[in-house]
Amino acid sequence: MPMVFGRGLCVIVMALLGGSACAGTLLGDARSSLEKWLETRQLISKTLSDWQSDKEIMEQTIALYQRELKSIDEQISKISTNNTQVEKERLEGEALQKTSNDALNRAKEFAAGFEAQVQKLVTQMPAPLQDILRKDLARIPADPAKTKMLAAERVQTLVGILNEIDKFNNALNVFSERRKTAKGEEVAVQTVYIGLGAAYFVNDSGDFAGMGAPGANGWEWTLKPELGPAVKEVLKIYRNERTARFVTLPVAIH
Repeated sequence: MPMVFGRGLCVIVMALLGGSACAGTLLGDARSSLEKWLETRQLISKTLSDWQSDKEIMEQTIALYQRELKSIDEQISKISTNNTQVEKERLEGEALQKTSNDALNRAKEFAAGFEAQVQKLVTQMPAPLQDILRKDLARIPADPAKTKMLAAERVQTLVGILNEIDKFNNALNVFSERRKTAKGEEVAVQTVYIGLGAAYFVNDSGDFAGMGAPGANGWEWTLKPELGPAVKEVLKIYRNERTARFVTLPVAIH
């Protein structure tokens, strides 16, 4: 289970750049990588922002038209036996039903668009977050055009997924995991995830450590034994075993 950051922990992640002979080249590469990373972060932020702006309107619209559809069914059951009145009420009912169905179809299209965006983001999510979202992600229809899942249920599922992503991204999370050594042996470690952008791991003895970041095909992990003491210090501060202080760690930008 993740432990949510809330104890006043202050951790600063700083890039450690060295070497003067090719400083200009490194600076240019770093600037280009930083720009791409910022574009990705802005895209995720914009997607979440757009969703927050639209979800309440879509939920209210779906609820409104579902109530109207129910009202139509009730009206049809009470239609007068007078032929003229029956025809008038039938036409009105059909028109309202068409309007309601059109609105529900638009809601389904809206949900399908966000479902596709969420599925594209899955590979960029750390494994613990994917585990948290596993049940909700399984509810996303494989074929939006053929699903029998109601639009309201699809919207609720998306709301839950996006809320969990936002919660993870705005916290420092610690998980017990296993990482492979250079020889392929698995070692139990504690991994500190700083939002969705960086992570650091270390074993109990502090001699096996490294860092990770999202890559094109998922999270990429690099062994860096020299980070062991710093990551151990972060964990001690997180657990209130040390007084809060600044801890310097490198950051990888892809």
